[in-house]
Amino acid sequence: MTIPPDHTPFSSPFTGTGTSTGVVVSHGFTGSPHGVRDWSRSLADAGYAVRTPLLPGHGTSWQELASTRWQEWHGALDAAYVELAGECEQVVVAGLSMGGALALRIAATRPVAGAVLVNPGLVVDDRRAPLAGILKFVLKSTPAIANDILKEGIDEGAYPRTPVAAAYELHRMFKDTVRLLPRITAPVRVYRSTVDHVVSDSSMRALRRGLVHAPLEVIRLENSYHVATMDNDAPEIFRGSAEFIRSLAARSTPDAAHASQKDTADD
Repeated sequence: MTIPPDHTPFSSPFTGTGTSTGVVVSHGFTGSPHGVRDWSRSLADAGYAVRTPLLPGHGTSWQELASTRWQEWHGALDAAYVELAGECEQVVVAGLSMGGALALRIAATRPVAGAVLVNPGLVVDDRRAPLAGILKFVLKSTPAIANDILKEGIDEGAYPRTPVAAAYELHRMFKDTVRLLPRITAPVRVYRSTVDHVVSDSSMRALRRGLVHAPLEVIRLENSYHVATMDNDAPEIFRGSAEFIRSLAARSTPDAAHASQKDTADD
């Protein structure tokens, strides 16, 4: 029996010890919290406060997504950040695919402790992307980009069609986010699949060029495709994310200040 995707938002309080830390987790384009729910739960199990909102236009129909703007997606994630910032001493941002770009936007515009990204998108490789603002009037949707997952029998629950109007918004958001990357100073960890049929290495090149003031660590995933949070390497992502966030909390303590400065210099 196939269990239907759970598109509802995910929320949990801080239950750990030491520095109270919150994590804002963003799902990807045409997806929903279902694609990152296990990731969110693993962070909650590690004691962190977690917020995983359902972004506007997602989890309903591709027609509804077609009527939303990228600023609405960013606004929903930013609101989740503000909520956690009011409850926790520090906040970390995390995201899958488009969610990675949204997490980077928060890191560029808000004080965050760090960012954890899984196959983040920053470039739409389709040559038609700049023309999508015009094409959307004659072409409403294109085939889905969902379920790029190596593990058999897994469904991320994304839309069966990709609205062209929303793809144009994605293109605009990516361009604006790349512009903001030099503002980021917090450590960034990226989990990158060696085989990804959705996001090409051009996004990673854009990320490397833009992060001129932030330490970047890239961990390769050898046994997963794009939706790695639901794929074979998911346990590694979950375990490593919790460890990375724990290291950020350690850096924030007064006793670790000197060691933190040394680590950053070594990077």
